[in-house]
Amino acid sequence: MKLLMFYAPEFWHKPFQKTLPEAPEAEPTGAMARDAVVVFYHGEAEDHDRRSSVLTKMLKNIKWLGGKFNTKQVVLHSFGHLSESKADPELVRELVAEVRQRLENTGYSVSETPFGYLNEWKIHVAGDSLAKVFKSI
Repeated sequence: MKLLMFYAPEFWHKPFQKTLPEAPEAEPTGAMARDAVVVFYHGEAEDHDRRSSVLTKMLKNIKWLGGKFNTKQVVLHSFGHLSESKADPELVRELVAEVRQRLENTGYSVSETPFGYLNEWKIHVAGDSLAKVFKSI
């Protein structure tokens, strides 16, 4: 799993084009998040055999960055451009659903961009060094 995380005072997204035929229909309107940890994630083929470890490390990294900026707002965005290795989309969806559930169970407010879509987005990233973090887990 690759994570490219940002602390974003503002993040807006809107579905642009469906890329997975089995993806559910997405609302055509855009959505805005404020003061959020925006997580661009990319599942890799190796994640299948490391599922538990990937889940734990993903949660730890998201919570760590949220703590640095005193926010419990999280946006999860599938971004299939961080590695040449690709996981099965169903595995990625399952992992992300579990990440979302566990974050919500600990008081986080979590939203997602539509999975299986190309999305339009605008992001305002804070200038702090820690506002931009890449992790290979």
